[in-house]
Amino acid sequence: MVTPSRCGGIFLATSIRLSRVGTTNSPVYRVVVSDCRRPRDGRINELLGTFNPVKGADKIEINEERTLYWLRQGAKPSDTVRGLLSRKGIMVKAQPALKAKAKAKAAK
Repeated sequence: MVTPSRCGGIFLATSIRLSRVGTTNSPVYRVVVSDCRRPRDGRINELLGTFNPVKGADKIEINEERTLYWLRQGAKPSDTVRGLLSRKGIMVKAQPALKAKAKAKAAK
């Protein structure tokens, strides 16, 4: 397992997004956690799952435990990944922790 990006003990701005693999006209995407400043297919921190958008197959395989961990750490999902996580029911499970974190931040 790859360790999270750290800069002096502080997590860098990480995002959960798609990285494209596969051949021409048959894309397959990996759901990855990476530093938001890296290119789309650049170095990643952790592979969370895969998404195959081929018509009829539309398969989504995501490691729910690790995804929830990264969401709680403050990783921001892209719009597309947010939709995929919602379809799998992961965003609903992450909402209580995210709301508590936002409330604590607002209280400071």
